[in-house]
Amino acid sequence: MTAAPTRQTAAPPRCVAAPTRLAAHGLTLAYGERTVVDDVTLALPTGRVTVVVGANACGKSTLLRGLARLLRPQSGAVLLDGHAITDLPTRQVAGTLGLLPQNPLSPEAVTVVDLVGRGRTPHQGRFSRWSARDEAAVTRALEMTGTVDLADRVVDELSGGQRQRVWIAMALAQDTDLLLLDEPTTYLDIAHQVEVLDLLRDLNQTRGTTVVMVLHELNLAARYADHLVAMRDGRIVAEGPPTEVVTENVVRDVFGLDCRVVPDPVSGTPMVVPVGRHHWAGRA
Repeated sequence: MTAAPTRQTAAPPRCVAAPTRLAAHGLTLAYGERTVVDDVTLALPTGRVTVVVGANACGKSTLLRGLARLLRPQSGAVLLDGHAITDLPTRQVAGTLGLLPQNPLSPEAVTVVDLVGRGRTPHQGRFSRWSARDEAAVTRALEMTGTVDLADRVVDELSGGQRQRVWIAMALAQDTDLLLLDEPTTYLDIAHQVEVLDLLRDLNQTRGTTVVMVLHELNLAARYADHLVAMRDGRIVAEGPPTEVVTENVVRDVFGLDCRVVPDPVSGTPMVVPVGRHHWAGRA
């Protein structure tokens, strides 16, 4: 593990008033002897969209797995509603926190509607039956993700982009207040990336869902995030509003990239323009 960079902590978003429901305190996560997330303390703003960015292998996905209780901390804790998430019943966690992992695997020969319906499992007791509320949640999730016409298709037969939208539909059908997504735009072309991110922003604005996601595309992250978290070598380098996090110095520190940061002509949010080694005003 390399020496930790100086952490640049921006002021918390002024619009956040609700108490933090999901937080990490001194969180260290490891695979065997290899530490991947090192002593991270992070409060995720409730009712807002948080995006975690950083170079490959910096610990983004591992942090998300720790927050979702898929990986037990080596030290420190994840708190859900003020309680250590490792001490809470599985059904309670699943009914509160939805997760879309990276590269999820579907059961063999399962149809789209059946897979999306599995998102309702946390809301069903041992003897409860499929209800009208379950049906409505699945229908709504299919409609929101544009996958209604795929409902009777087998998931394995779909394209990568179609499968990704179906998995997002399953996470939405879970109908939780907290939604964690690891690279939700994987396999999607740019039009569908924007469509999915618009969908998640709609979900946040209309239902107050707290969204936490890992993204690779820094400019889209800056456009859609209320709170941006930049990681390097398993630690947080900077966090806060995109205007305070996406700077030329931070991009150089986190990604090793020389760039210019200019206003996005559509959203006004920071937009990173790489410098690179080759520059042409135009080519014949």
